[in-house]
Amino acid sequence: MEDVLNALILMTNFVLVPGMAYGAQLALGALGITLIFSILRFANFAHGDLMAFGTMITILLTWWLQGAGFSIAPLPTALLALPFGIIAAVTFSLVIDRSIYRFYRQQGAAPVVFVMVSLGVMFTLNAIVRFVVGTEDRRFIDGERFIISAGEFKSITGLAEGLAFRQSQALTVITAIILVVALFWFLQKTRTGKAMRAYSDNEDLALLSGINPERIVMITWIIAASLATIAGVLYGLDKSFKPFTYFQLLLPMFAAAIVGGIGQPVGAIAGGFLIAFSEVTVTYAYKRFLGHLLPESLAPGNLVQLLSTDYKFAVSFVILVLVLLVRPTGIFRGRVL
Repeated sequence: MEDVLNALILMTNFVLVPGMAYGAQLALGALGITLIFSILRFANFAHGDLMAFGTMITILLTWWLQGAGFSIAPLPTALLALPFGIIAAVTFSLVIDRSIYRFYRQQGAAPVVFVMVSLGVMFTLNAIVRFVVGTEDRRFIDGERFIISAGEFKSITGLAEGLAFRQSQALTVITAIILVVALFWFLQKTRTGKAMRAYSDNEDLALLSGINPERIVMITWIIAASLATIAGVLYGLDKSFKPFTYFQLLLPMFAAAIVGGIGQPVGAIAGGFLIAFSEVTVTYAYKRFLGHLLPESLAPGNLVQLLSTDYKFAVSFVILVLVLLVRPTGIFRGRVL
């Protein structure tokens, strides 16, 4: 029985908890992508680097606050800087929309044109972030790092395996739940949210109903940029901040949005967790897990790892391709790209 408990603790420590945190981060990012696609009708390839931009501003302000002696221990100081990172990302998004995207919108440009423009914005943002903070890993967490450490868990339970639960993981899951509930309440119950849904369903009919399209576009960018910054900061607190990593996150976020059903907020959340757990379970080394469950004579000698963690994004790509081939509308029957 003890071996079974140790195996369960291992899976919880290295698969369940990390998968929940990573899935929440991907879900928040995918929600921003699916909102842009639903309302502005183009795939925003700059979303990952928008996450990096908002996170960069948060990091710079966090360092300044830490240097000035400000702290909200045991919580990370980044939470104090986060609102300013959101404001910076929202401001940048609105400026880009007014100066670039609106021109093509007025011209009635095809969606592929918007995609190419978003690629230009992506490379610009990527260059800005790398120029300002460099290309190295940056850690900006302070306060209490662990809610419970593996050593503490072992001493309490007497088990051979320990469960570590980081504060950043708890913050990620709690924040994601609050944001998702708030977003769905906004879209379902408020007048503005209903106008956004109407504009998404039928733009011409929404315009005839007196809905202001520019206001809908502005609110969409505000929500998408806010979600991107929060997701980016939570990812950075949980792991570390590296600009190129946020560029790479674009693939699993798009995979999450498409797998769940592009244009469907519920699908973005489901897709985020599906992609996250797929990556984590495929790249986890099952040697110790099987060692607890199998007799010593049958214990594996290698890592029993299906795929190296260096190739975890390949999992997202494979799932994305399979979904596009078998069910292009995704789980919740979203729009086809």
